[in-house]
Amino acid sequence: MSSPLLVSYTRPLRQAVGRLCAIAACILIGACANQPTKLVEPAVPEPPPAPHQLSTEAPNFVKLANLPAGVTPVRVGVILPFDNSNASVRALAKSMMQAAELALYDSGNRAIVLMTAEDTGTPADAAAAATKLLNEGAEIIVGPLFSGSVEAVAPIARDRGVPVLAFSTDRKVAGAGIYLLSFQPQNEVKRIVSYAASQGHKKIGALIPQTPYGDVVEQSFADAVKESGASVCAVAKFSPSVGALTDPAATIAKAGCDAILVPQGGSLLRGLAQTLAYSNVDPAKVKFLGTGLWYEPSSQKEGLLSGAWFAAPQPSLDDAFNAKYRATFGGEPPQLASLAYDAVSLVALLANGTPYHRFTQRAITDPNGFAGVSGIFRFRTDGSIDRGLAVLSVEPSGFTVVNPAPETFQAGPRS
Repeated sequence: MSSPLLVSYTRPLRQAVGRLCAIAACILIGACANQPTKLVEPAVPEPPPAPHQLSTEAPNFVKLANLPAGVTPVRVGVILPFDNSNASVRALAKSMMQAAELALYDSGNRAIVLMTAEDTGTPADAAAAATKLLNEGAEIIVGPLFSGSVEAVAPIARDRGVPVLAFSTDRKVAGAGIYLLSFQPQNEVKRIVSYAASQGHKKIGALIPQTPYGDVVEQSFADAVKESGASVCAVAKFSPSVGALTDPAATIAKAGCDAILVPQGGSLLRGLAQTLAYSNVDPAKVKFLGTGLWYEPSSQKEGLLSGAWFAAPQPSLDDAFNAKYRATFGGEPPQLASLAYDAVSLVALLANGTPYHRFTQRAITDPNGFAGVSGIFRFRTDGSIDRGLAVLSVEPSGFTVVNPAPETFQAGPRS
């Protein structure tokens, strides 16, 4: 299975998944407290490495004291919105930085240094942050959070041959050295549709919000249904801001679906379930399906969702990380904090090797993947991410795992 991954430090040091997914949906940013673990090195040809800006140390590069002679520090640039105008975004950035420091501390690798730069959320600030970090010798960049910022950083990092582990969920900004370490709705849609089809549901419909998140889900839904061998019985859209649910629900109800995907959370999810039932959709005969947006206590309060399925990271995998974060920083980590922990831990795992050529495409896109705080993950060469997700059932007493998350990617082909 997997062997723990490692990270040096410069100073000592979850909210529910549903809340994380809600943040990701709105912004479209786009076992154990174990560091992600590497699986098996693949026997595939090494792609030509991108030309790197660095070959020798420069006077302006950040230095680390007490390193043995001849050891080049692993300089990691971190771009987060520490001074964003929104207080909740600032708090999130602080928590993510703390998680990054925790990973650094856990690694025991004192040759790694985290160098921070501010991104208020504007492309200009993100570009300036990337330039600053690269001029200080960054070999790899962790962040930014927002898709516009990632888009601004991308050409600057590519020009220097420096890879970026960003937190956006917007696949349009990925590729050519930009890797999205995020929770992407495409993974959840594919997982739940595939599982439903495997359980005999062959006529699957979708009730989709008219939002950027909904646009992503709609395309992913069409692809997932086709790949699963099922058919799309109907797709209807609703406006979350208007809350007009009757007509879209009636459209789906008339289509004769045996499963319906509802990628929405909160009070609107409950309203949609009730409206579908009012439109004569019997949840005892038609399986309701969802995404990680369902992973919140309010979903359990709607009796019409009892027995419904959704895809999300497997519960309890991050318990040890959450406990360690609480013990260190005295508070509950937001779920996105686990992404920062995994990013720095991944850097530490790949830190051995020739300076300026250790973070290669081959290393980062190892098809066997890595084990992180919320389960296994791997990067595709197009910069998007595959995640091992569980299928959960909504029950009045809580969420029950009906199909566990995989522990390895080796059993199946890369999606």
